[in-house]
Amino acid sequence: MPPHSLRSRLALAAIKRALPSLVSADPVARLAEGLHVAVVGSGSPLPDRKRGNPCVAVIAGGRVFVVDAGERSAETMSRMQLAPSRIAAVLLTHFHSDHIGGLPTVNLQRWVADAAQTPLRVLGPTGVERVVAGFNEAYELDRGYRTAHHGPEVAPPSGAGMVAEPFSIPAGEDAKVVLDEDGLKVTAFTVEHPPIEPALGYRFDYRGRSAVISGDTIYAPSLIRVARGADLLLHDALSPELLKLVEDAAGRAGLDMRRRILADVPDYHATAPQAADAAREAGVGALAITHVIPPLPLKGLEAIFLGDAREHFAGELWLARDGDLYSLHSGQTGVVRSSMMGRWPGR
Repeated sequence: MPPHSLRSRLALAAIKRALPSLVSADPVARLAEGLHVAVVGSGSPLPDRKRGNPCVAVIAGGRVFVVDAGERSAETMSRMQLAPSRIAAVLLTHFHSDHIGGLPTVNLQRWVADAAQTPLRVLGPTGVERVVAGFNEAYELDRGYRTAHHGPEVAPPSGAGMVAEPFSIPAGEDAKVVLDEDGLKVTAFTVEHPPIEPALGYRFDYRGRSAVISGDTIYAPSLIRVARGADLLLHDALSPELLKLVEDAAGRAGLDMRRRILADVPDYHATAPQAADAAREAGVGALAITHVIPPLPLKGLEAIFLGDAREHFAGELWLARDGDLYSLHSGQTGVVRSSMMGRWPGR
């Protein structure tokens, strides 16, 4: 075997020094008291090197509540150093594939991170029991292999799967409190994402601060009512102008099915100016645009994507990126934006 080069020896020495702090890092423990919203995936089903599928991690009292879990969610959470053992529950807005595709991996990481003894709670509208049962069945053999390999002390069978907690919004109403524990109140509310019914958003209230996650929706009066006075709104959006470019390119390439799918997308997503209108009418403090459609490979496209959204909303307005952390400190006003891709965000 040839001797290691100087470069290889230096790299090995560097990783030996860095690994202990990287492995033990827990930035959540260093966050100030309050409500924190971490954007794990800010993209859409369209392939995007910069943005993963939809996923948001809401942090309250050291516990993490994951809203949707698209593909790459677990991997990006690892890059953000969000400890899987801190995940208290997952809340699903609806069952489009880009919102659930990473759920089993998120669950697997939580299970093996700290020998979880209980299954992961997954809350969602009626139908969540089918999603959870399907993933549990698909991973049944894998769980058996891991327990047999590592032993029940490391991979306890009791914590391997997920448990569904379906709920429904009462007839004639558009909102319902679905969690109220340890000072955190989570309200589910209906949005408009036809033909999906129900499609939901969630409002989080904790220690006098509040954040709303729209889920996928067009401009929705129900969202404006429930989001009234919130400190932060995360709202999905697309750019019809940029999406039309992708649609036309697919047509010219002879990809007619892809072109037709792209032509349908604007039917059930708001634009950035419409999201800004919702934020203004709800009187929220700040707005972050997420579920970005289409991908924005060049930074110069961001202004085209936003259009005149800043003229519709006078508060802080950001185009969310994977790794973003929005901190709503208790006893304060305003929203502090940082990144969890660095070592110690949100200080």
